[in-house]
Amino acid sequence: MALKRYVQAAMAAVVLSAAMPASAQQVLKVGSTPTGVPFTFLDTKTNSIQGIMVDLITEIGNDAGFKVQIEPMQFSALVPSLTSNKIDIISAAMFATAARKEVIDFSDAVYTYGEGLVVPKTDSKNYASQDDLKGEAVGAQVGTAFVDALKKTGLFNEVKVYDTIPDILRDVNAGRLKAGFADYPILAYNLKQGNFAEVRLVDSYKPVTVGTVAIGVRKSDTELLAKINASLAKLKKSGAIGKILEKWGQKADAS
Repeated sequence: MALKRYVQAAMAAVVLSAAMPASAQQVLKVGSTPTGVPFTFLDTKTNSIQGIMVDLITEIGNDAGFKVQIEPMQFSALVPSLTSNKIDIISAAMFATAARKEVIDFSDAVYTYGEGLVVPKTDSKNYASQDDLKGEAVGAQVGTAFVDALKKTGLFNEVKVYDTIPDILRDVNAGRLKAGFADYPILAYNLKQGNFAEVRLVDSYKPVTVGTVAIGVRKSDTELLAKINASLAKLKKSGAIGKILEKWGQKADAS
């Protein structure tokens, strides 16, 4: 009888495990920011994080066989949250810099761009380089590659550090800041919405800190990184990534 009960229990376990995959699909926590439009941002209508990197990691998850749970947080909290296991993936407007690569691993390239320069609309000067702003106070977002790069030049009277890019735009808009540096696509998208009427994006400016946005994982998650890269390659080849970029007003061939 004991043997019979053992066999019945074993068979029941097999049947149960066969039924589980669809409902017990792995859910990975993805860190994204609420202020990086069009890459990631808080959609107040749905109270959810939306954008290029959300669409991208969702598509990658669909292809690689995992679900995503988006966790909103400030940009500066992304890497610490990943390394402390609070999240499993970073999918935001984050450059894969050499310094960050010492702490976490990155996927293959998603998108490449440099910093943009914004000034008050009343300032009509055609700035071409950072040298043109020597001795001025400028702003950049905390945790980004632009802060250290600007400080290392020694050009500026002060490099003010802001929590978010809209904070920079507000100070430029109000005339409290001479100039601000931030991710070009994010600046362009914000200004396109007409929220900062007194701010001008300087078309003549040539970026210095050009970087590549990629998806971040812990160094120990080599299997996950391989899955992400395989799906990323597949989505690039199929044109799915190009469609996501175009949906959010970005050039599909920019990476």
